[in-house]
Amino acid sequence: MDPAAEHRQQLRSLRDFLLVYNRMTELCFRHCVCNLNYRLLTGREESCLESCAARLVRANHRLMGAYVGLMPALLQRRAAEHEAAAGPSGLPASPDPAPGPAGSSPDAPVAGS
Repeated sequence: MDPAAEHRQQLRSLRDFLLVYNRMTELCFRHCVCNLNYRLLTGREESCLESCAARLVRANHRLMGAYVGLMPALLQRRAAEHEAAAGPSGLPASPDPAPGPAGSSPDAPVAGS
């Protein structure tokens, strides 16, 4: 992989991580923090945030585990479908019927009719 493509992939991965992290933070904050009158969290809010974050991290790990387990089969099926659609010559299959002998076509008028 060329360095530019690798850099784009790293940026995409960082972006995905930050989106998940921001979403998790927002969900847990909305669920656990109920009093904004104090600068510090209460003990109850802190323990709620810790358990909320732990639950979401575990759920994300399970989801990623399932994704990693299923993705190879999905990619293999997609590749097989693509190869089947391409036909035996490697060219995309044509929806139009193949032309017959030179100058004849199914829509062409027949001589003598």
